Amino acid sequence: MHLRSLLCVTSLLALLVPNNTAAAPRCEVCPEMVAIPAGEFGMGTPAHDFDGSQYERPVHRVRIKAFEIGKYAVTFDQWDACARDGGCAHRPLDHGWGRSRRPVVDISWADANQYVQWLNAKTAGGYRLPSEAEWEYAARAGSGTARYWGDAIDNNHANCDGCGSAWDNRQTAPGGSFAPNPFGLHDALGNVWQWVQDCWHESYAGAPHDGTAWTKNGDCNERVARGGSWNYTRRFLRSAARDRFDAALRFYDLGFRVARPAQP
Repeated sequence: MHLRSLLCVTSLLALLVPNNTAAAPRCEVCPEMVAIPAGEFGMGTPAHDFDGSQYERPVHRVRIKAFEIGKYAVTFDQWDACARDGGCAHRPLDHGWGRSRRPVVDISWADANQYVQWLNAKTAGGYRLPSEAEWEYAARAGSGTARYWGDAIDNNHANCDGCGSAWDNRQTAPGGSFAPNPFGLHDALGNVWQWVQDCWHESYAGAPHDGTAWTKNGDCNERVARGGSWNYTRRFLRSAARDRFDAALRFYDLGFRVARPAQP
């Protein structure tokens, strides 16, 4: 074959065959993420809901940009990968319940952010804790009821004190033990409290309407956690329920999940 013809064929093949050499390697230890569509919702609990509290009011409209959030809370396997790699200094106990797919516990807000920093160094970046508004929007998954499956607690939808599961008020359940919500999140409610970015505010008066984390004019020594946990009663197992914890606190029902901007 003529040299010029050979060069033309080689160039054509280079265009037809994709070049994967520059592709970033798949992160085997990174959390599996779920795409959450943009939308608007009423954040908080109406006054007629007696399970709600003053901290969940007033109900206010929030516009959420598309983003991604962890399909599961961060697991012991994922945390231990960070620890082995030198990215996470804390070595949390599993309290004899097992590690693997169980959500990591005994994690402070600062610990969670250290994991996020490591995750960003391992990947193309963009990971963070979700804002409180993003968390509630993802947990509701389009529902207007107290829980994404309805108002009644029913049985075996989640792990809490009174949820009717095999782990109730005893220990955490392995991630994925219950059906996901309509957005595909497992354990959006129950199992472990989940840290979010926001500082604590006593009410939603003055809260952002754009879904960003509320970190101004609040108590940033205390941070918001969402979702309830294996040892809290059903009252806290609501999409709007919120609580505050000292940012330095580590406890056997405190964990987290990560978020990041929508990926192209």
